Amino acid sequence: MPHHASDATGRLSILFVATSYPANRGDWRGLFIRHLVDALARRDDLRVSLWAPPGERSAAVTDATTPEESLWLGALMRAGGIAHALRNNTVRGGWLALRLLQQLRRSYRRNRHEIDLLHCNWLQTMLPAPRDLPVLVTVLGTDMQLLKLPMMPALLRHAMRGRPVVICPNAEWMEAPLRRLFGDVAQVQPVPFGIDANWYAIERRPEIDTPPRWLVVSRLTRDKLGHLFAWGEPLFRDRPRELHLFGPMQERIALPPWVRYHGPAAPAVLREQWFPTAHGLISLSQHSEGRPQVMLEAMAAGLPIIASQLPAHADLISHENTGLLCDSPTAFQACIERLENLDQNKRIGAAARAWVRASIGTWDDCATRYVTLYRKLVAEAST
Repeated sequence: MPHHASDATGRLSILFVATSYPANRGDWRGLFIRHLVDALARRDDLRVSLWAPPGERSAAVTDATTPEESLWLGALMRAGGIAHALRNNTVRGGWLALRLLQQLRRSYRRNRHEIDLLHCNWLQTMLPAPRDLPVLVTVLGTDMQLLKLPMMPALLRHAMRGRPVVICPNAEWMEAPLRRLFGDVAQVQPVPFGIDANWYAIERRPEIDTPPRWLVVSRLTRDKLGHLFAWGEPLFRDRPRELHLFGPMQERIALPPWVRYHGPAAPAVLREQWFPTAHGLISLSQHSEGRPQVMLEAMAAGLPIIASQLPAHADLISHENTGLLCDSPTAFQACIERLENLDQNKRIGAAARAWVRASIGTWDDCATRYVTLYRKLVAEAST
């Protein structure tokens, strides 16, 4: 086993690895990574080093990137990341993935004797991990797409053998397929992400003297938007209700004139200006979702959700209790009309907030869940 610099203090030393991270406090990209790393760094039983793109770090976090790695990761973020590159150009995406593995291999070798374990975000980032380090891997919906690539499950199984590994999907629906692929070489334990406490503090006041405002917060791709425009046109075009769309344009998509597009929005803007007065959040995504963070934040704010019948959505929403699910234009219209009844709106919003507070909690709660697994992994590695 490696030398552990943390032994003298009794604190575990972790290297947290991510390929996305917000460049500043107003950046939405990789925001969940910053929230999680900050929560881990607030604990007095951990020492946290972070290998991630450049951005504002907590004073309690050690930056593990070299200047060269930081520049490369920053350029990768500006280009949209590897998943975006793979969607648009398989050859370029594959080349970037190989470059990432090379960068990671150097980082792991450089840090291996100073840490107790690796916390990797995205399955691919564990491939070059040294054999003498235990690994926790956070899995999101994009990882499930990654597993469809030829040889990827076999490569990951090879990397997992002979070491303690726990795979942590952030939603329960991913548990069964991950167990089928890796259950004999790794533990699989879902760990839900947390929610910034500020979302729980929102006081909703849907406006009743103006047209109902509905929100969509999403990366703009055809899969992420799903049937939004086709199903939404008869409900929003020339009708006394508004559809407001927020998010980065990642594919060339013609937006209908009845859609009010605002571009990317910082979480603080959504939290302070839009969530309090909107009637609800809509996601008709057909994308392979994990557990969409914006939906958790909406639930914490007491903002009702209308969502498509995806496993990720059904895993998160109890239909007619903590939100509404739909699978047709008729069902979508019924959901819209139901939530424009303010009594129904408030009831479902309150139930969503109560459920997410009890089941998900804050980022500090999430950090506690991970630390329990860290200690289990380190104990297994020492036996």
